[in-house]
Amino acid sequence: MTERLSVSLHAVSVRRGAKWALREISLNLDAGRRWALIGDNGSGKTQLMKLLAGDVWPTPTGREERIYRVGRREIPLIEAKSRIAYLGGELQDKYSRYGWDLAVRDLLATGAHHTELLLAPVTPSQSRTVEATLKACGLTRLAARRFSTLSYGQKRLALLARALCQAPDWLLLDEFYNGLDAHYRLRIDRILDAARARGRSWIAAAHRAADVPAGTRGLIELQDGRLKAVKTLRPAELRRLKESAGETPRRPLSTATRRTRGNTPLLRLSKVDLYVDYRPVLLDVSWELHPGEHWAVFGANGAGKTSFLKLLYGDLAPALGGHLERTGFPAGTPIADWKRQVGYVSPELQSDYAVDVTVRDLVASGRHASIGLADAPTPADSRAAGRWLRRFELTSVARRRPRELSYGLLRRALIARALAGRPRILLLDEPLTGLDPRQRAAIKRLLERLMRSRVTLIIAVHHPEDLPRGMTHGLHLHNRRACFTDCHSAN
Repeated sequence: MTERLSVSLHAVSVRRGAKWALREISLNLDAGRRWALIGDNGSGKTQLMKLLAGDVWPTPTGREERIYRVGRREIPLIEAKSRIAYLGGELQDKYSRYGWDLAVRDLLATGAHHTELLLAPVTPSQSRTVEATLKACGLTRLAARRFSTLSYGQKRLALLARALCQAPDWLLLDEFYNGLDAHYRLRIDRILDAARARGRSWIAAAHRAADVPAGTRGLIELQDGRLKAVKTLRPAELRRLKESAGETPRRPLSTATRRTRGNTPLLRLSKVDLYVDYRPVLLDVSWELHPGEHWAVFGANGAGKTSFLKLLYGDLAPALGGHLERTGFPAGTPIADWKRQVGYVSPELQSDYAVDVTVRDLVASGRHASIGLADAPTPADSRAAGRWLRRFELTSVARRRPRELSYGLLRRALIARALAGRPRILLLDEPLTGLDPRQRAAIKRLLERLMRSRVTLIIAVHHPEDLPRGMTHGLHLHNRRACFTDCHSAN
């Protein structure tokens, strides 16, 4: 029988600047166990995973121990790292941020090499491993595609396949199901079932019960960087993950707004075709947004939800022959003028936000629709940033850099940025991804208040329960087409 890796931590702490990300963590992780890792945003989940993976070093206190063993044999960190694969949104963002645009087949080969880029020829044995993994993960037809051309779900699946080519003993799944539709969740469930049958262990960080893989039997809970609980995972613990935000869709407070003759739309699309990297994403889309309407946008991974929002925001343009009209912004108006009226949040924006600014300046830049600030913030910028930092409970991290925040904290900062410019329209792409139940509930309440104050919302989601009450219309994207649907149904 193959001996697998076990990990022991004793009195381990990690300091980030003036803040202790982890304090006095003692934990024994035996080979063959599978754990759910829970805790509020900023509680230290990602830092704990990076610590276990060897990507973060314990802060010296004189008491800390991090021990890796295979059977009874203690092994060095460099050997342990080859037996651990870390997977999460941050890794996916890293490939986009650095432009590591490998073909999928080469991406998997880097897993077999234990490198991030392909630095040496692939051996015949490694090639066989790659081809078998492509087949097992249903990626064979995508093997020649570049990573940047994949849908969000395809990228997650490709990164999981890359990790499996590494043949790890442990998979560290950091909010790995975020942003995935039901189809991709089922595919990943099947792959993890096969990994479990081969004796692989995992730790899966989650805020939702649905994001805990089947076969998980243990629970690790963090609170403010400390261990709160380590115990067997029971059904009652899964029910706790459904609290606060609720995993049952809430019905809208109001019915769909009735359009009246002469009601000028804010936006109008007429027979729009949209191409991205020369590939058709949407075809023959005609759609109008009127004052008082709030739209939910549904669709599977790769259906074009993000591209649709980028089209409305002005980062993409219709193909020749289609028309996009923005009331009050005639043809020839600088697109920056429009963007200052619109707040935009997306996972892609989060992955691109690697500028060296403070969180305070990040939020202030929303007033200028910019990535960072070209000049020092004005007094009005500072007042607006301070107000939204307080609203989102981010004052304590105002001086930190975006990459020093947890995924959930950075998402909250980007929503604050979108609101700092007092937008008329909010375009939100999976805005609650990575947020704990308390924060999901708080932001839904905030969005409901904004709707009552005449801010128009367009929200792309996979989970209807992530929608605030008051949504009036639904748009479903499928097979490059758009059709109207119920605003609280993803079907």
